[in-house]
Amino acid sequence: MSKPILVIKFGTASITRESGELDEEVMSDIARQVAAVHPHYHVVLVSSGAVAAGKKHLRQYNNTISERKAAAAIGNPLLLGRYAKYFAPYGIAIAQSLCERQHFSDRNQFLQLKKTYEELWRSGIIPVANENDVVSSLELKFSDNDELATLIAVGFGASLLLFSTSVAGLLDKSGTVIPQIDAIDESVLSLAEGKSAPGLGGMVSKLTFTRLATRMGIRVVIFGIRTPDGILEAIEGRTGTLCQPQPCSMPARKKWLASGSLVTGRLQVDAGAQQAIRQRHSLLAVGVQAVLEKFERGEVFEIVNEAQQVIAVARAKIASGVLTAKTSRQNIEIAHADDIVLL
Repeated sequence: MSKPILVIKFGTASITRESGELDEEVMSDIARQVAAVHPHYHVVLVSSGAVAAGKKHLRQYNNTISERKAAAAIGNPLLLGRYAKYFAPYGIAIAQSLCERQHFSDRNQFLQLKKTYEELWRSGIIPVANENDVVSSLELKFSDNDELATLIAVGFGASLLLFSTSVAGLLDKSGTVIPQIDAIDESVLSLAEGKSAPGLGGMVSKLTFTRLATRMGIRVVIFGIRTPDGILEAIEGRTGTLCQPQPCSMPARKKWLASGSLVTGRLQVDAGAQQAIRQRHSLLAVGVQAVLEKFERGEVFEIVNEAQQVIAVARAKIASGVLTAKTSRQNIEIAHADDIVLL
């Protein structure tokens, strides 16, 4: 595409009032700021808030799974209607994109989703993505919309990912915003405590997916939505917490494998296999110490070392059941080097 891709995620706490109602003033300001950068970026908005918008219309709401699904069914058109209302004065049309986890785990579906977005961008239309809560199952749902935003950013090759929050950015122990982070390690993750009450995410989630995005070469900014011109300032790196991207020359298919694939299994390998993988060799059965979670041929599994640290993901050439058979298995290739992504 001719323009860089910008993904902006708005959590429930960002676009609702304390009462749970959609904050019309914030949504209007989002439209104003996004319209200002729209000529320079292909924009994707990932927006929570459907459940918050719809739950008041249910006669009884106790936050059960079925009630959340019903609230989402009511709230999705209401949420999109608000976005359409506030973008209309700028001549920008909005498209709804309800996503499910398998749309990213199946590469053919993922590529079709990407083509659809590209078609929308060609007409200057902004897709607003959200999880399809009405039909998504617990096993196949996104952990939250932070994950959805990250999968879109990584899979589509975004240059910038913005996470809006109800606070001004990542805070240190004294409550001061940390302006820049070069690498997200355990010390950084320890600064995130608790969750944002109205939503399912929180700073832990944002940092977890920021780590994935920055490893894939994407610049990430965590900023406060109620900061004056917060979106515009975040794009320029002048507000919030800027998380620097890491060098990444990974081809698009491997980025998809590392981020979008639905992991179903897990293997533990010995030190020799770990070294071989890091040297870009295939994974052979002789280096496997244990099958921690089963998988079938063609599925994606995690590779962990002896310390239980995830070192890579891979697409399986064989089913894990083969590894438990009492046969000579030294030369069995579990995953080819081209289907292994180091993490």
